[in-house]
Amino acid sequence: MSPLKRVHALMTSRVYQRKLDTRKTIIDVVQIVLGIFSATLGLKGFLLPNGFIDGGVVGISLLVAQLSNWELSTLILIFNLPFIFLGYKQVGKAFALKTIAAIGGLALCLYFADFKIITDDKLLISVFGGFFLGAGIGLSVRGGSVIDGTEILALYISKRSAITIGGVILSINIVIFGCAALLLGIEIALYSMLAYLSASRTVDFIVHGIEEYTGMTIISTHSEEIRVMITEKLGRGVTIYKGKGGYKKAGDEEKEIDVLFTVATNLEVPRLRREIEKIDTKAFLVMNTINDTRGGIMRKRRNH
Repeated sequence: MSPLKRVHALMTSRVYQRKLDTRKTIIDVVQIVLGIFSATLGLKGFLLPNGFIDGGVVGISLLVAQLSNWELSTLILIFNLPFIFLGYKQVGKAFALKTIAAIGGLALCLYFADFKIITDDKLLISVFGGFFLGAGIGLSVRGGSVIDGTEILALYISKRSAITIGGVILSINIVIFGCAALLLGIEIALYSMLAYLSASRTVDFIVHGIEEYTGMTIISTHSEEIRVMITEKLGRGVTIYKGKGGYKKAGDEEKEIDVLFTVATNLEVPRLRREIEKIDTKAFLVMNTINDTRGGIMRKRRNH
């Protein structure tokens, strides 16, 4: 290839990559904005006016708001601040910045939004309040952020103990709903648990479970570059399998190829896919859900 053609190919590749990055950024922003509005509707239109709460950080904020004169928007900001820092350490800078924007946007919407009470039926309040809140949380996760820091705390604890992510979240919510039963009454606590179940099922439906890991098998002619990116840039462990291409015509030579396998949390998968696309847009990816992992090297410890 001549130098001129090489330069042209490089420029074309960079322009294409910029378009991909721009499109992905726009999609992320749209999902986060829709998530903010959906969560605001669930909180201000259903749960808060009727005295119901949810699980996680949002649930703690709702509980404190019911028992004090503090604004819900202020409480959500305050209670999520430690988890934003934790998210920066666990996932990365881009995730932390998106989370700040998402939580800040939610706080502003909660402060200025004014909804009339949509229904007085407690069952509808629980189900649809949880649904809209869960949809908001799920959309924000798909956009690369969170508006409830519980999952980040659960991820942090699970990596340093024998407790699973789901176990951590369950333990936190048992405490929250136990306090709600004592302070707000058994009936309110039961309806709040129903709202939480509705929200959690909605989140599962949208993002296939924030508490699950994703196993990713990567087949690419640029396997070495991808391996270096995963291990050095993302700090993830990788397993390499020796493989051969199965699709060939009669007389073709068998081509050996390195097949990579890595495991990441659902919060990290969008970034991992983008980094792979930067190296090889034709890479073949197979992803499957993993409930939990134990042993091995999930993430390399870095020296600071």
